[in-house]
Amino acid sequence: MNEKTKILLCEDDESLGMLLREYLQAKGYEAELCSDGEAGYRAFVKTPADICVLDVMMPKKDGFSLARDIKAASPNTPIVFLTAKTLKEDVFEGFKIGADDYITKPFSMEELTLRIEAIMRRVHTKKQADIDSFRMGSYAYDVKKQLLCFPNGDVKKLTTKESELLVLLYQHANDVLQRDFALKTIWVDDNYFNARSMDVYITKLRKLLKDDPNVEIINVHGKGYKLVVPSLSMPAIEG
Repeated sequence: MNEKTKILLCEDDESLGMLLREYLQAKGYEAELCSDGEAGYRAFVKTPADICVLDVMMPKKDGFSLARDIKAASPNTPIVFLTAKTLKEDVFEGFKIGADDYITKPFSMEELTLRIEAIMRRVHTKKQADIDSFRMGSYAYDVKKQLLCFPNGDVKKLTTKESELLVLLYQHANDVLQRDFALKTIWVDDNYFNARSMDVYITKLRKLLKDDPNVEIINVHGKGYKLVVPSLSMPAIEG
């Protein structure tokens, strides 16, 4: 699981493309820039992106055609269109293809990053909902019922925030869960008070997982947290 969100950026305006790539990289994203649709598709096939930001008017292969190819290869990959077009039929075409958002030029780079963040939060929230249950060492967790099963047979119902944080940690198991990403995903805003609140929930989860020495949540200085588990291949809870 990657620490940075990978963005495929396809923009044939060289100056705008480089400016956007530098801005996205400064915001902590891993951004790959392509100047035409064919190069964009080759880049996606070689290294699939977490989200694609595509200019509509590009040489060799336009943004709509590229989006269709990407959706055929990876239906769940989010797509944002950048365009100078304002005709309703063009907007409709983009959404029919499966676009998640549509930004008309000129736009602010801050607006683009806010929309990307919103889309990625929705994506990860959906992934959370798709997980019914999982195991962590000798613990088992039922996501739908929010029930944590202990090694001794005891069961505890977690709060919604405890559950969301535990599932997010599990999705990044044995890898770093970025602190800012967790805050924006669960609390939406990464302000001081939400950060302190998350620390409290991390402490609660640590206490709940203390009975199995092979399962622990560790701090990764300057980055976030890591849920250490002995295996991710154990079967999920039945029933």
